[in-house]
Amino acid sequence: MTGPDIKICGLSTPDALDAAIAARASHAGFVFYPPSPRHIALDAAKSLGAKAAGRIAKVGLFVDADDKTLAQAIAAAGLDILQLHGKETPERTAQIRAQFGLPVWKALPVRSANDVTRAAAYADAADRILFDAKTPEGALPGGMGLSFDWTLVAGWKGRPGWGLAGGLTPGTVAEAVRRTGTPLVDTSSGVESAPGVKDVDKITAFCKAARNP
Repeated sequence: MTGPDIKICGLSTPDALDAAIAARASHAGFVFYPPSPRHIALDAAKSLGAKAAGRIAKVGLFVDADDKTLAQAIAAAGLDILQLHGKETPERTAQIRAQFGLPVWKALPVRSANDVTRAAAYADAADRILFDAKTPEGALPGGMGLSFDWTLVAGWKGRPGWGLAGGLTPGTVAEAVRRTGTPLVDTSSGVESAPGVKDVDKITAFCKAARNP
């Protein structure tokens, strides 16, 4: 497969998961954060996790979760990767990675160059930095359809690896890949018909566009 890795986040139905797999996305994201319209309960995560097993990497998204929440989700869905989308410090990020023995991705909200420099603090704590758009105070930390100035991260060469998120759609992802050289693209609201409702055709179109910039 050419092009970047592709993560479809906020999957909550068998049809949406099947669409991501059929479109050859590399990662399926499951949200374990009750305020989000994409939150899934543990029983749903268990059935989707079983369906995804061996076909696509399973990423669990958490926001300042405690160890019990992490452990329950890992056990239910058989998660392969943990994505931290809250205010987790480098110390907390490293502790989670050591405790659960899984790769950890840390999402960092970006509005300015100073936000990008924060990634250095996670060089030894996370396995990947996910640069995402900064959302308004009090709003959800992601999935809002907002984007940021891609030139801030274009060709980023820091440690660890990285990925690009924030408002990516079937219509913008090819340009984002061309302009940044990102090794991974991540979308959630960009492939939805309504908040939390994935659109199978948009998932297909997004994956095709990401691979053909």
